[in-house]
Amino acid sequence: MLVLGGTGQLGRALARTAPATIEIVRLGSAELDVRDAAAVGARLEALRPGVVINAAAWTAVDAAESAAGAAAAVNTAGAAHVARAAERIGARLLQVSTDFVFGGGCGRPLRPDDPAEPLSVYGRTKRDGEAAALGETAGRACVVRTAWLYEVGGHNFVATMLRIMRERESVSVVSDQVGTPTWARSLATALWRFAERPDLAGVFHWTDAGVASWYDFAVAIQEEALATGQLTRAVPVLAIRTAEYPTAARRPAYSVLDGSASWRALDLRPAHWRVNLRRMLEEMA
Repeated sequence: MLVLGGTGQLGRALARTAPATIEIVRLGSAELDVRDAAAVGARLEALRPGVVINAAAWTAVDAAESAAGAAAAVNTAGAAHVARAAERIGARLLQVSTDFVFGGGCGRPLRPDDPAEPLSVYGRTKRDGEAAALGETAGRACVVRTAWLYEVGGHNFVATMLRIMRERESVSVVSDQVGTPTWARSLATALWRFAERPDLAGVFHWTDAGVASWYDFAVAIQEEALATGQLTRAVPVLAIRTAEYPTAARRPAYSVLDGSASWRALDLRPAHWRVNLRRMLEEMA
């Protein structure tokens, strides 16, 4: 198994959950730059993995608005380079993608075949990366979309909230953007199942169960962090509207992903997001 973007939070989660029978090689961007097609081809030819998980991505959503070319070089061209190289050696490809490929106006859980109508440069480059992964593999790749990912030691919303709650007297969080927080360990477990199922191809969704706004998520982080000793005091968490917290990139207002097809295919059900949040914070403690 080769994991690209292997030093990120998902790469670490994959290492922690890897079956004993699997040899896993994790490469970060410093070790293999997916923008370099020749380097990607040569490394995959040398390693000849049976499965490639491409978790390499430009994830700075707001910065992508002013650096569209740089984001596309990783998220779109990089995905194409990896897919082409994987196809050449006969490796199975799992391409990790995002809920940001959707526009958020549907108002119901989004199915894999719903139209991708991204609102941001980041979302567009990830959508185009999905198309590249499927196109370069004649549809044999497996695209797995997820959302609101967090893990111990990662740069994510949970880590940011814990830091702010320790430093400030109150926290303001948007309450009109709704999705599903997902522990990277949950996604990693699903990806191992996908890796074992070469018959599965196309687009799938995987998140933890349940829904939340960013405000709901922040409230839960504080409550669970107090219960597990990660915080020693409570501060007011204030609900605000997206308009009160302007950002360079537009976010979908509703990006809950319908993962029922994945649950059936993998015979695996995710825990509720709050259960996994508690598990992660207990691990930190």
